[in-house]
Amino acid sequence: MIEQHRTAVGDGTRCVHAGRVDDGIGAPLHAGPVLAAAYHLGPPEAPTPVDFYGRSANPTWRALEAAIGELDGGHTVLFASGMAAVSAMLRLLCRPGSAVVLPADGYYLARALAAEELAPLGVEVREVPTAGPWPSALFDGASLVLLETPSNPRLDVCDIAELADRAHAAGALLAVDNTTATPLGQRPLALGADLVVASDSKALSGHSDLILGHVSSADPELAGRLATARNRGGAVPGPFETWLAHRGLGTLDLRLARQAENAAALATALSEHPGVLQVRWPGLPGDPSFELASRQMRRFGGVLSFELPSEAAVGRFLATSSLVASATSFGGLSSNLDRRARWGDLVGPGFVRMSAGCEDTADLVADVLKSLDAATG
Repeated sequence: MIEQHRTAVGDGTRCVHAGRVDDGIGAPLHAGPVLAAAYHLGPPEAPTPVDFYGRSANPTWRALEAAIGELDGGHTVLFASGMAAVSAMLRLLCRPGSAVVLPADGYYLARALAAEELAPLGVEVREVPTAGPWPSALFDGASLVLLETPSNPRLDVCDIAELADRAHAAGALLAVDNTTATPLGQRPLALGADLVVASDSKALSGHSDLILGHVSSADPELAGRLATARNRGGAVPGPFETWLAHRGLGTLDLRLARQAENAAALATALSEHPGVLQVRWPGLPGDPSFELASRQMRRFGGVLSFELPSEAAVGRFLATSSLVASATSFGGLSSNLDRRARWGDLVGPGFVRMSAGCEDTADLVADVLKSLDAATG
């Protein structure tokens, strides 16, 4: 009955109350982190408790896993980082003699892991741009198809429901990297995906002060296998970081609303500026992703991209801006900008990904326009 009630309420209510447990009078509203490596086991004949060693279980993990699982619509397993979550998923599900399909324009470390660790073990690695085309041969013999939609950094979008059907018809599982969209922006499990993976260092925790990741699945057996892989691999999250992320999750709805408002205003202003070569944001009418994103996503989020004429122009932009920091993360309170060619992405030297923060919209737009004039004038 509680679960039915929670799925009927709004996003803000869900974020504030997700994973919280009423332990009675005198208990804290939001329990602190359990910082324990060892637990009392009781007499030798007693059943082994759920919490018996800090690498295997922790009540702080379970609280955040319950919260994220409620938002994702599945069973969640936390990891020490987003990349730890991706690595565990790939290593568990990519079998020798099968193939894995990865986004050619997605997170570069996922491709590097597949090429340098999975391929030598006999896993065929296939790459495809998020926007496609997606020929049928891509799915033949695949054990896992990983999507990243919207992609990072170009923000292309692909049809999760269609590709899930095609993957399942070929006998493959389909996973979606949902870091950019967040559970409030998009619910891949409801669209047919088998797994959702994300870096919770970004918008979900929202304060740019921790490293964390997770995988969610609607299949409890599959989630259990991932939890076993976490225990064996040792990529466990710290309880303090977990507690901070749960605290940050409470304001996700509020933060996303301001970030999306800022991204919309910036995308419009950037599109009208003569010094900007290209602007991408799924919520921008006329964007190549707009039509599909409008059907598939619940919110468009605060991440956008655009291109300046040169690397030097990016430097002038950053030197002039008072509000936009040079940083390689996104989803935090403060706006930042990242020139992606420095990390090896196949983009122009002036291509940047921008994360719109929670500043006042008028202040942020004015600062960006001032900086653009200095960079391209």
